Amino acid sequence: MPIAEKDVKLLWGRAAGYCSNPDCRAKLSEIGANGDSFLTGEQAHIIARQAGGPRGQAGGGSDSYDNLVLLCPTCHTRIDKSPEGTYSVETLLDWKKQHEAWVDSMSKSKKMTNTAELMSYLVGLLDENKYYFDTYGPKSEIAEKNPASSAHAIWAARKFDVLLPNNRKIVRSLETNAELVPEEMKAAVLKFKDHASSYEQNQYGRLDFYQLFPTDFAQLACKWAAQ
Repeated sequence: MPIAEKDVKLLWGRAAGYCSNPDCRAKLSEIGANGDSFLTGEQAHIIARQAGGPRGQAGGGSDSYDNLVLLCPTCHTRIDKSPEGTYSVETLLDWKKQHEAWVDSMSKSKKMTNTAELMSYLVGLLDENKYYFDTYGPKSEIAEKNPASSAHAIWAARKFDVLLPNNRKIVRSLETNAELVPEEMKAAVLKFKDHASSYEQNQYGRLDFYQLFPTDFAQLACKWAAQ
């Protein structure tokens, strides 16, 4: 039985597209010489699906997010081919926990000294998101002209390893530096926070509706960055 799409997205999203081995942390998406995007990560079972497999137990392990860890092919192969007990279930669970904490820490924000500094930082993240959306997103020229192109695969990868982490960084920066947010931006900030939260939730399980990106937030951030 294949791993459910929701579990795959949760795994990739919470690992931010990096190998969960703390001594590796290789990025698991690449763009080939011909411009095609491809994923190199593997959804490894912590407890093998079959009782006789690596770290196997009676009844076997499930295909759910809780029993999966994202690894690069090298780490996956080495772990599964190592003598029994070299990499225990507890070790892999600890790697996964540590890695997701590391991903979460990447979005932590520092205190800024003034509004212009805060907004300049936000604009940089917004510009990076916009570049990938404009170049590979569902409304991009390449996606609309050639639905069979690799744009969809590239966009799917960039959502998890760039856009979602950037959105978290923006939200945390706004929360850490709330006193530097101009009064005229506060309504737009609320809309952006709603967008970031619901957009991420939509990646893991389709919502009937979610807050679209508020363009006034980006416009105001650019205005105040130039002050």
